[in-house]
Amino acid sequence: MPSSSAGPDSGRPAPPSLWRDRDFRRLWVGQTASQLGEHTSLIVLPLFAVLTLDAGADRIGALRAAGQVPVLLLSLVAGAWVDRWRTRTVMVLTDIGRTALLACAAAAGFLGLLGLPALFATVFLAGALSVFFDVAYQASLVRLVDREHLLRGNSALEGSRSAAQFGGPALGGALVSLLSAAAGAAAGAAFFALSFLSIRGIRGGESTPTSSTPTSSTPTSSTRTSSQRPVPMRRRIQQGLAFVAADVSLRTVALASAAFQFFLAATLTVQLLFLPRELHLSGAAVGLALAATGPGALAGSLLAARLPRRFGYGPVLVYAAGIGDAVMLCVPALHGSSAVTVPVLLAVNAVFGVFGQLVNVTVMAVRQAVTPDGMQGRVAATVNFAGLGLAPLGSLLGGHLAQEWGLRGGLLAVTAGMLLSPVLFAFSPLARMGRSLPQEGAG
Repeated sequence: MPSSSAGPDSGRPAPPSLWRDRDFRRLWVGQTASQLGEHTSLIVLPLFAVLTLDAGADRIGALRAAGQVPVLLLSLVAGAWVDRWRTRTVMVLTDIGRTALLACAAAAGFLGLLGLPALFATVFLAGALSVFFDVAYQASLVRLVDREHLLRGNSALEGSRSAAQFGGPALGGALVSLLSAAAGAAAGAAFFALSFLSIRGIRGGESTPTSSTPTSSTPTSSTRTSSQRPVPMRRRIQQGLAFVAADVSLRTVALASAAFQFFLAATLTVQLLFLPRELHLSGAAVGLALAATGPGALAGSLLAARLPRRFGYGPVLVYAAGIGDAVMLCVPALHGSSAVTVPVLLAVNAVFGVFGQLVNVTVMAVRQAVTPDGMQGRVAATVNFAGLGLAPLGSLLGGHLAQEWGLRGGLLAVTAGMLLSPVLFAFSPLARMGRSLPQEGAG
């Protein structure tokens, strides 16, 4: 089992309640503030481009892409770095960087000096730093809390992330409407600064993961120093990829995540055309329907703290993935007026949010449990890379099928494709998990 500050070898007993653990509370507050800063900025900076710089649709699309590209370019590198450094150090440094970026952008905005090139640079650099932060906070939980608290810890962290996903844009939009886009950027900087202050206060012992690899599988204490050598970055990335590929549980998680993200991207692409053109919904109605996923995800995070221990991790994972994805098949079947379709869409997206987040939290706890401490960052980054790497191709497929098969037929096809993810879970060893987390290396 990976070492943790709450473990038996750390010099302090595991607390009876996760929320009485001071270090976890600081991690949760910092991660929550960071997510609010990130999701506030995601709406504020494009709005600045639209309202202040009069940017067109092509520029806005490119600006959003600039924030997403770092996930593809840097996820694997971030995983290798996180496994070499203390996660607290990585999170603190990225918070400092994002605070400075947003503060400079806000100051330039107030002074009328923020142009599109600087805005593109800000979005790209903030996205790059967020990649490192997100990998680090996922790896930090294993090093800070005892194994028995992984599920509840992930439930709390993912719950705050879900709340930030719909609360951050709402806050950013309100700040832009009431004050200015520059004020919204300043608020983002303040959130990152709060994250820095909270995470900086984590005091639990967290050893630096080894940055070397033994040449022998069982080196003796007298030869351990001489038999180890530094591992190059490229080799560390290859180790992460190979570890996930060799472990059946992690391999299934990566494949199921890739399948889900691919077809989800295709589904959302077609939905954005289907809802206004086939169902004749207004922009406000479309936004309201899609926003229902946020509160549903928050509820799913709360359920994830209890259901796996009551019904078993395997059954919860398979049934939650199946129900959450299958309910989306209701959307292409919709006809009629907005008085009927909007309430159904709200219910569908809320259910999708509940069960989707239940899968996310359960998978994360399982992934952390079977992964050694020194591989946590690379495994998290590899799974994230596998999931998000195919999303742009899914968007292209969705647009192509909508063009060739029609909006309703294309939406039905890509929505049905989402069921590949629960099928992969059902035919893997993950489906047979019981009420306790698997042991490290069980895959």
